[in-house]
Amino acid sequence: MQAAGTDAGAIELEPFADAPISLIDTDGQWCGQTQPQIEPDTLITLYRKLVAARALDERLGVLQRSGRISFVAPAAGHEGAQVGIAHAMRAGHDWLFPYYRDSAMALALGMQPRELFAQHLATRADPAKARQMPCHPGSRDLHIFTAVSSIAGQVPPAVGMAMAAQLRASDEVTVTTFGDGATSEGDWYAALNMAAARRAPMLFACENNRYAISVPFATQTASPSVCDKARACGLPGYRVDGMDVVSVYCATQALLQRIRAGDGPALVEFDVYRYGPHSSADDDSVYRSREEVEAAKKRDPIDRMRRFLDRQGLWDDDKEERLKADIKSEFDAAIKQAEAAGKQVPDALFDDVYAERPWHLSQQAAIVAGELAGE
Repeated sequence: MQAAGTDAGAIELEPFADAPISLIDTDGQWCGQTQPQIEPDTLITLYRKLVAARALDERLGVLQRSGRISFVAPAAGHEGAQVGIAHAMRAGHDWLFPYYRDSAMALALGMQPRELFAQHLATRADPAKARQMPCHPGSRDLHIFTAVSSIAGQVPPAVGMAMAAQLRASDEVTVTTFGDGATSEGDWYAALNMAAARRAPMLFACENNRYAISVPFATQTASPSVCDKARACGLPGYRVDGMDVVSVYCATQALLQRIRAGDGPALVEFDVYRYGPHSSADDDSVYRSREEVEAAKKRDPIDRMRRFLDRQGLWDDDKEERLKADIKSEFDAAIKQAEAAGKQVPDALFDDVYAERPWHLSQQAAIVAGELAGE
């Protein structure tokens, strides 16, 4: 499931447009002013990643409900944005500073399912050594900065990474993702201002699902859209249909090319919708109706892309059945491998602090071991 960016051709990118950029409608037909030339293999890969993303979300939900993991942040409805962004990036070269709903984005960039499940299960196969909350993927090799729980907490460090690339004269671009609620945080505004002032090579990508936990978008901000907030910092702001993976892929690739060429940072707002609750600890029926959720599902990114592939003669039911079977088999094996690694030992908490563990950490490790042993 490695990301493999492919030239999607030029598309029209108009900042602060009234309507989001959309290339494929809900019936699976081209609807944009231009039809970018995309290889069939790329289109199929995008669809495969969408299906894998939804399967990951569903499997994590099952693990949480069965008591094997403690917490999950559902991402169904976000897949088009997450997969499109990831596939436009250069995995292991560009940097991703994700937020806690982006496990599928990490998967699409190439993070192994075994590591993703281990991160949620807190086993020794977790690259972060079980030190993080669930839904905090990260990968040194893939340049995925470990996600954080604090809202917008990943955005200022992302600017720092982009500035570092700038100082090294590298063509690395940093992408940071966040929800619409993050755009009301002071950290977010400070980060945009710094990136704009320094012309840092980075893309701010908002997955706007219309709710900051239970607070509707119109209640938590007076801005008509997230992209409008870029005006105050002198940045271009773009809106994209985040439930159309082709639009996301083409728009993100075009923006990354501009940023890489030295045009400076940009803000893009991907219009998505969160089908599930904010988290496994949330009851979303309190603040929105089932009718609203079902209406949003008519824009579903997977159904839309499947209709498009069908019209292009690139997909059929047999391929669909084989794909789902392959993903299930891969995830079943990944979970077994993650659990077989065993739970992380408490002593690992003191690793990686110093090159050689000093006496006081050894002393603290012994105290922890004694507490756990009931001494």
